[in-house]
Amino acid sequence: MGIDDAGRGPVLGPMTLAGVLAEEKDNEIIKSWGAKDSKLLTPKKRAEIKEKILANFKNHIEISLPVEIDESSNLNYLEAIKTAMIINELSENQDGEIKVFVDCPSTNIESWSNDVQKLIKNPEKIILICEHKADLNHSVVSAASILAKEKRESELRKLKKELEVDFGSGYPADPKTKNFLKENFQNEKYAKIIRFSWKTVKKLFEGKSQEKLF
Repeated sequence: MGIDDAGRGPVLGPMTLAGVLAEEKDNEIIKSWGAKDSKLLTPKKRAEIKEKILANFKNHIEISLPVEIDESSNLNYLEAIKTAMIINELSENQDGEIKVFVDCPSTNIESWSNDVQKLIKNPEKIILICEHKADLNHSVVSAASILAKEKRESELRKLKKELEVDFGSGYPADPKTKNFLKENFQNEKYAKIIRFSWKTVKKLFEGKSQEKLF
């Protein structure tokens, strides 16, 4: 099994985590499709590989909405919860031990692995291997990275259509995202897509308070 996330850093939109379950021999098949870290693929190539993954392997995706991220005291722990949920879902009714490779979001691999381990329903059949850059080292994690990225992009497209606005990629450095936030951070219509706990947004509120003060 491979697990990876997409959208940890953006100030807008959800974070997605995906898991893919495959046989060890299938790593070579996934690799032959051109799967690698989703950030290194063109959108066209990513979409092509996504369809192959969905057609051939059991998978599961968890979405963390901005409000859930804001209410969580720790993003790493929220990701540990979602990781365990994916493991529990994909390992259900599976016989034998399952090696689970996770692209670890935390600098402290051991501590984060322990958090995940405590949330797994059947820890005796799970061999948990958390690594940095796992999406580059294991094709099944690359597959998960692609599904996570594609799901987040799909969710962003839906939100842009629903709200009739183009807010860019959602990353704080994106000029479109910056302009959108400056103009709309207090607009209730867009509240559901904003991560209010991010420093980028807090600074905007602080600036507004100072304006009122003077």
